[in-house]
Amino acid sequence: MRMRRYFQSLYLLPLVVTASYAAPPLPSFYGDAPDDSHPWAVHDRNRPQPAIVTPGTFSTQEQPGKPPSDAVVLFSGKSDDLAGWVSDKNPQEATRWEVVDGAMQCVPGAGYIRTKEEFGDCQLHVEWAAPSKVEGDSQGRGNSGVFLMGQVEIQVLDNYNNPSYPDGMAGSLYGVNPPAANALRPPGEWQSYDIIFRRPVYNGDELVDPGYVTVFVNGVLVQDHTPLEGPTGHKGRTKYKPFPEAGPLKLQDHGNPVRYRNIWYRPLPKRPVEGGTDGKLSKEATAAKRAEIAKSILEDAETLEGRAKWHRIAESLIYYKDPVVVDKIIEATEAYEAKLEEASADDIEAKKAEIMEASNALQYLIKFDRLPSDLPLAAKLKEIITEREWDKKK
Repeated sequence: MRMRRYFQSLYLLPLVVTASYAAPPLPSFYGDAPDDSHPWAVHDRNRPQPAIVTPGTFSTQEQPGKPPSDAVVLFSGKSDDLAGWVSDKNPQEATRWEVVDGAMQCVPGAGYIRTKEEFGDCQLHVEWAAPSKVEGDSQGRGNSGVFLMGQVEIQVLDNYNNPSYPDGMAGSLYGVNPPAANALRPPGEWQSYDIIFRRPVYNGDELVDPGYVTVFVNGVLVQDHTPLEGPTGHKGRTKYKPFPEAGPLKLQDHGNPVRYRNIWYRPLPKRPVEGGTDGKLSKEATAAKRAEIAKSILEDAETLEGRAKWHRIAESLIYYKDPVVVDKIIEATEAYEAKLEEASADDIEAKKAEIMEASNALQYLIKFDRLPSDLPLAAKLKEIITEREWDKKK
């Protein structure tokens, strides 16, 4: 009886919020509810807001651009930045590459270099320039490479008026997939690579997701979500094998003094196969996430009072049909219906917005099988709305 008196003291579902709860612009009971593979409702106001990122600026030939505010900068043009790079062959040794006029330049014979920083899925930005003095041809001209996680090479090569084997040209997934276009500027000018990299994901030895690479060369798409086939290599066919979660960025010494500048990356959110919660999830992952969301909403409800409290309690049912919560809502609807029976016509008219919103919430929860279809208050509110023609557009 104490619990009944407590619920009778509250208004049920009117969605007019109090000052203690500032609602986002969209209503709660709006788009299609979560299902077995999507933990969020369509247009879900409870879904986390995207992180705010201040965009960077584009580069010119004279000046490198500014990275986005959340980028991890690997090389900005300062000599001190070399402290973040080591010899690939002997990681205990500092790199012998040089910084010349704000660019990191390969010293032929110094060997590959790699970052101390290790990372996996990323948006990577790299700018490079082949020597302005043209020497050699095919693979012997302005050759280097960008190795994601130290294993997947996006070819760097001066292919301006310099054909070579297609799966080894600039912008190729080396030895696997040629670039869709040759979008290079003349030698000596800065070229930009913007790369979206998703590493292969394994469950033990089982391949779960092959991973993909998307590459823009000077703003031109040359790799379109190209599936990976394992680590790349020279002459040999690539083969699948498990990848670590993180690895360094490597740059290749191929005997040409290629220059690099403005190297940065942004980590990417996890995919559903790795535990991410955006996109289509497994049934088990969806159920777990929906329960987590419902719990968070109920915890928030405990900090609220009155109509705002009931708003949040009812909202939790969108994600998880907790029998205890269902019983609370049903009990509260009975109390609210009794109040309506005692209300005068003027009182009901004054509660138009409240009743319309409460009806919308109940109809939504009934539609998606969160509340019983024969809930008396739902029928009562619908009757009131129809009699007064509140549902007619005016």
